Amino acid sequence: MELFDTSKSILQEIKLDPVFGNVHLLVKRDDLIHPEVSGNKWRKLKYNIDLVLFQKKDGILTFGGAYSNHLLATAAACKLAGLKSIGIVRGEELNADINENLKHCAELGMDLKFVSREAYDSRNEKSAQETWKEEYPFYLLVPEGGANYYGIVGCQEILKELPANIDHLFVAQGTTTTSCGLLVGIEENTQLHVVPVLKGFDAKAEMKKQLFPFLIDEETIVEHLNKVEVHPDAHFGGYGKWNTELTDFISKCEEKYKLPLDKIYTGKAFYALMDWLKAQKFETPQTIVFLHTGGLQNG
Repeated sequence: MELFDTSKSILQEIKLDPVFGNVHLLVKRDDLIHPEVSGNKWRKLKYNIDLVLFQKKDGILTFGGAYSNHLLATAAACKLAGLKSIGIVRGEELNADINENLKHCAELGMDLKFVSREAYDSRNEKSAQETWKEEYPFYLLVPEGGANYYGIVGCQEILKELPANIDHLFVAQGTTTTSCGLLVGIEENTQLHVVPVLKGFDAKAEMKKQLFPFLIDEETIVEHLNKVEVHPDAHFGGYGKWNTELTDFISKCEEKYKLPLDKIYTGKAFYALMDWLKAQKFETPQTIVFLHTGGLQNG
């Protein structure tokens, strides 16, 4: 398989009930790209790995929690590319046998380093970054979740695989990397809908920080952010939290639409989409795309 081949990411049509007239709903199945480098993780790692190869570094050093899909994706992608990987894990009391996720990261060759929560929380500070770079000079430092310039560029490429003239594009939101990549490249008449999975998350403020490398002029950033609609109330209590309403909804989606969703990201985002649709009365046909960002392994 060619590295970063996305040909398995199909557009799945969802047959909605007649009550949702005038709606053509498609799901971009990025979860099908690869069993371990799933969904948007594949997109965000692509150009980071290209940079490692170009700079002739040994591999990638990155960060994540014990159940991080990003750590697993990085371990798998680096192995596919013939590179090494180091994972800085939050929680010095943990070890590689604490769960199947970390165990599999280690099996894929990732060197796991467990640090205190205090040390982990300071990971993005300049002094901490310099320390990591000094200790591992032959590794590219990639932020948690692949949230950097190269990650955004990779996520932009999703748009090349979508149909033209989309009216609404829905995506779950964590670090905002994927949503920023989509926003930079979407057509003028497309509305981007973001569903934060963190409680109290200021989606537009976080997106604004990420957008500066692309849209240096603040007026242009604000103009782009006007195309974003935030759905802030589908977090189900916060990151990594859910209830029976959400799990029942996910089960019904798999049964009715043959659409597997996870409890951390895509289940919440698809719930927000369906809830939003119930309140809409479209007078003209609408094409809506839901981006399935993967994450089924730990969700």
